[in-house]
Amino acid sequence: MSIADLKTELAKIAHRRCEYCLSPEAFSTQPFELDHIIPESLGGEPLLQNLAYACRGCNSHKFNKTTAVDAITGLTTDLFNPRTQAWSEHFAWDTDPLYLIGLTPTGRATIDALQLNRPKLIELRGLLLEIHRHPPI
Repeated sequence: MSIADLKTELAKIAHRRCEYCLSPEAFSTQPFELDHIIPESLGGEPLLQNLAYACRGCNSHKFNKTTAVDAITGLTTDLFNPRTQAWSEHFAWDTDPLYLIGLTPTGRATIDALQLNRPKLIELRGLLLEIHRHPPI
């Protein structure tokens, strides 16, 4: 499968949302990217099971990380893998739905490492909330 075909397939699987922060591609100023869950620099291959559909911000913050420290337990844990894990098991919207909270060490570490509550995402979520497009169902 070509890279273009992989990107098309992942866009469908992800409902054209970033698989980390859930931002919709339709409201992004930059095209979404294919994130290597296990980076190529660490031996990851460009295969469907090792790729995630990601906004540029999440992909840039993830870079070549595969683990991060959970601030509550202090333990190093694997980052969220959208190919093998369910988003809703690791993340939830806070009572203020502009913010993500981590439900597990993996969720908390991923929120910190990818900065899933970065200011521009909060701003976007606020605008999407005003037009009833956030939080995603």
